[in-house]
Amino acid sequence: MSGVIWGTLFLGDQMYTPAITGTGVFTPPETISNEELVEAFNAYADLYNAEHADAIAAGEIAAKEHSSPEFIFKASGIERRHVMDKEGILDPTRMYPRLRQRSDDEPGIMTEIALKACKTALEQAGRTGDEVDLVICAASNMERAYPAVAIEIQKELGAKGFGFDMNVACSSATFGIQAAADMIRSGSVRCAIVVDPEITSGHLEWRDRDCHFIFGDVATATVLERAEDAKGNHWIVHSTRCATEFSNNIRNNNGFLRRNRPDGVKDRRDMQFMQNGRKVFKEVVPMVSAHMLQHLADAGHKPEDLRRMWLHQANKAMNDFIGRKVLGRDPDRDEQPNILQEYANTSSAGSIIAFAQNSEDMVKGDLGMICSFGAGYSVGSVLLERA
Repeated sequence: MSGVIWGTLFLGDQMYTPAITGTGVFTPPETISNEELVEAFNAYADLYNAEHADAIAAGEIAAKEHSSPEFIFKASGIERRHVMDKEGILDPTRMYPRLRQRSDDEPGIMTEIALKACKTALEQAGRTGDEVDLVICAASNMERAYPAVAIEIQKELGAKGFGFDMNVACSSATFGIQAAADMIRSGSVRCAIVVDPEITSGHLEWRDRDCHFIFGDVATATVLERAEDAKGNHWIVHSTRCATEFSNNIRNNNGFLRRNRPDGVKDRRDMQFMQNGRKVFKEVVPMVSAHMLQHLADAGHKPEDLRRMWLHQANKAMNDFIGRKVLGRDPDRDEQPNILQEYANTSSAGSIIAFAQNSEDMVKGDLGMICSFGAGYSVGSVLLERA
């Protein structure tokens, strides 16, 4: 796996040091516990099995197995998840969110939750929307192809400059941070905000026992600016590293060309989240741990120099394994905080939630690394120092 490490970048004889000066998390108020989810899923399974009883008896199709809270927790470490709409998901005859229709003149739902995360991040940074000159909407799914959601967020923030969308699945936030940090280093922007509005409940197949428990909804935002402009506590972005390698093991085939295919929209299962979980675990864990170790080495650091790691929150067993590979031992909770049990997998936002909620106790000089990984495959890491 090859990658490029970005450090000092010169524009003529001028260079700037990027810093993270604020983060924000918007958490939807509605939650679904494992027990509630299992009750709805099992009711759906019973309805399905009754409807297809003859085909099941003839061996033409398999019966739907029941799920259980114990199965979910053992497989993932998840206990609950936040969602934008609970009722639609828990309806056994529906099992996906009910989100109201909006006119083209209204802000979209991704913009709506993004603004709430941006407000918190900007307040922490001591900034207002009109001081932002770059908006990156970095998320695993966009509610439309165009105009860019980032430009809508830019408008609602009253931000200057420009915005664009970025999709690198679960690594979108760290890739977005790299892009923003590079532009700050070069002097092309002064203040940027990377926003990750993730309504993952909309792309999850809640009727699939193997994955119905994985995702939750949230929005996060990260303000980056020149370190010299920081108004308070901040984090120096020392370096970033991104890498990708193609794999079909995590995939979503929804898109504007779908209706042109011979099968049209008759078979919709692959239009939601799909993965081969065993292969993902086997292939991604060594990729991510090697990536992090090489990033540290190229930056002149050893694993023991890290005070904390904020990893993508996909699966507790996966994160525990990565932590052991990087540190050479089991990391404790302080070194590798886990928010998975409360939020589930929130795609690109997970590592930023972990960072936002588990960084204030760190002191000047402490080093930490944000690392996210997912479909692509993709992996992105950001090496930070408390200033």
